[in-house]
Amino acid sequence: MRTVPLGTQGLTVSRQGLGCMGMSQSYGAADDSVSIATIDRALELGVSFLDTADVYGTTGIYGFGANEKLLGHALRGRRDQVTLATKCGIHDIVPGGAIRFQLGASPAYVAQACDDSLRRLRTDHIDLYYLHRVDPETPIEETVGAMAELVQAGKVRYLGVSEVTAAELERAHGVHPISAIQSEYSLWTRDLEAEVLPTARRLGVGLVPFSPLGRGFLTGAVSSVDDFGAADSRTALPRFTADNLAANQAIVDEVRAVAASLDVLPGQVALAWVHAQGEDLVPIPGTKRPSYLEQNAAAADLTLADDHLARLDALAAQVQGSRY
Repeated sequence: MRTVPLGTQGLTVSRQGLGCMGMSQSYGAADDSVSIATIDRALELGVSFLDTADVYGTTGIYGFGANEKLLGHALRGRRDQVTLATKCGIHDIVPGGAIRFQLGASPAYVAQACDDSLRRLRTDHIDLYYLHRVDPETPIEETVGAMAELVQAGKVRYLGVSEVTAAELERAHGVHPISAIQSEYSLWTRDLEAEVLPTARRLGVGLVPFSPLGRGFLTGAVSSVDDFGAADSRTALPRFTADNLAANQAIVDEVRAVAASLDVLPGQVALAWVHAQGEDLVPIPGTKRPSYLEQNAAAADLTLADDHLARLDALAAQVQGSRY
């Protein structure tokens, strides 16, 4: 796996990364031993850009903050082999025993959250530190100003923001150079193309697409709501309700057809489409299984012809259901 610049501030990452959230939440029960094997295989293949967040994970043997703790355990003795990204700005709160989330990124919170992440990750620095979501009660300039102090203190190397508007990206970048914006982007989720992606490119900010496989849908592995387990968060998303899911199968059928013509897998075609959108995009497909990691990594070397890209470009107009 080759490396590429992410943004224009000096950060270099593997051409494709690994989203680690699903190892600890959202897609069924956690299996930490298999997840660690997946991380091991990622490093063997040169997939060294690992993505987590302080709020990821309430299952597995590690308890609260499970995903960061999992990575801290998995990377013992080889921290220097990875580019490690994590996030702050979403709080986990448990009133009466029910887990809920709220946004918050005051300067004091950012400083404490960073120290907590460093402890869970068992490291003295974070390579890329994102604001996970904008705090409606705190101007983004104040939050990024606090994050910039972490860079000055040597706790963080580069800054990022996640799921921001073009205007919010401009404001954040005006306080401290932003290296990356992380947002959902795939051949069936292309909202960024209108304003956010052009702004990022004008500012020299790289894009890190999460869910580049459409939360697994574009692999062809999901054909019915019955395919989801009780702990699967996709059951609450509009695109995965029964009627929309059935209608969206036409999208997967087209991806399958392109894949069959190339003798590759549908998920590899979906990832190759993201790679084809530019060298400044570094997708982070998530998986907790080594076999899927290997399939995803191979997509970085798949080149799609212009006619294939045109067929895939047309699919966004067919999507039924909103993201959330």
